[in-house]
Amino acid sequence: MTPSLPSVFLQAPIAHRALHDKTDNRPENSRAAIRAAIEAGYGIEIDLQLTSDNQAMVFHDYDMTRLTGQSGPIQQISASQAQATPLLHADDGIPTLDEVLEMVGGKVPLLIEFKDQDGAMGTNVGRLEADAVRALRGYDGPVALMSFNPNSVAELARLAPHLPRGIVTCSFQPKVELLPQKVCDHLRDIPDFERVGASFISHEVADLSRPRVAELKARGVPILCWTVRSPEQEAEARAVADNVTFEGYLAQHPG
Repeated sequence: MTPSLPSVFLQAPIAHRALHDKTDNRPENSRAAIRAAIEAGYGIEIDLQLTSDNQAMVFHDYDMTRLTGQSGPIQQISASQAQATPLLHADDGIPTLDEVLEMVGGKVPLLIEFKDQDGAMGTNVGRLEADAVRALRGYDGPVALMSFNPNSVAELARLAPHLPRGIVTCSFQPKVELLPQKVCDHLRDIPDFERVGASFISHEVADLSRPRVAELKARGVPILCWTVRSPEQEAEARAVADNVTFEGYLAQHPG
């Protein structure tokens, strides 16, 4: 049986990569951004990447340059090296998933995105998923798992069938996603939703009019969306989406 997305994920807006603002020394996916989101009562979306010693780190990019000023893939350093690598606009390093789970402690919903480790949305997955599931053992707060790569979602279904999981989806333009046309054409209409036991999608906000999104919504599938960047865009998105993942402004809590 596919676990449902807890209703709490459809209530408070979800802070994209936590409540980040580098002008206030809160870069994305940082401890400070996570603390700020908790204090504001928002849900939190974070990203996971893998280190050379197979540990899940809360970090978005494959290459570390944009977020740390240090070039090279995060996969080529150890977890301890990543923790010791300062984030730009912060005075601490890259957090582990274990540390973030301890910080959040069930206070707010936590939406975890697994970055594709195959490189082309293929089947070379498993190490990141395995360490994250290890870290999540015993975590009893509201949590949901998702990935652009349906094979990652299928692996999560195998490793943690009790945890709700979804697919991150978009218009899949090859020049934007840096993926082959064939891969984009396959993924665009979300054909793997049933196969991987997904219970929700998180869809690109500019593509919410896609017929497949309407079809899933009509079936009662929760529709989250990314990334909303203004109150005006949020109002438009909510005509379709059940909740928004936002950044760059403070989304209003319902009611």
